Amino acid sequence: MVEVNYINDQDKCVIPEEIEPLLENLIMRVVEHEELDKFCEVSVLFVDNEKIRVMNRDYRNKDAATDVLSFPQYDDVFAETEKEEHVLLGDIVISLERAVEQAEDFGHSLTRELCYLTVHSMFHLFGYDHMTEEDKAIMREREEAVLEAAGITRD
Repeated sequence: MVEVNYINDQDKCVIPEEIEPLLENLIMRVVEHEELDKFCEVSVLFVDNEKIRVMNRDYRNKDAATDVLSFPQYDDVFAETEKEEHVLLGDIVISLERAVEQAEDFGHSLTRELCYLTVHSMFHLFGYDHMTEEDKAIMREREEAVLEAAGITRD
């Protein structure tokens, strides 16, 4: 079971109507893929480019807008939640403005872009990263497996 809390803190872009249940399904699939058999909670915050730029500057010392930021609750989800029944995985912050731009750049829908960014961020919440080519390949393989299983294709 997964509970997803959504907050829309921007007014520049329209969030697709179908996105909340779709993202909940993908978040649940990542949790299942990682075999975390606990009740989990994730927050998804939609912001604009300026808000994510400030967050990126304040938390990562990178004064630039980005598409998504992940704020994991734990360094090692499995080790640190062994005795917990309710696991707060962390927060996902998505620049809806940047997602719209990237969807146009990549030639696919905003829905597909938001699905990818959410799955990508979820794997960060589980401790995956893409600092090396090897780590990037592992993370990309997991992302594609979840998206493909959910029927999310590059449209």
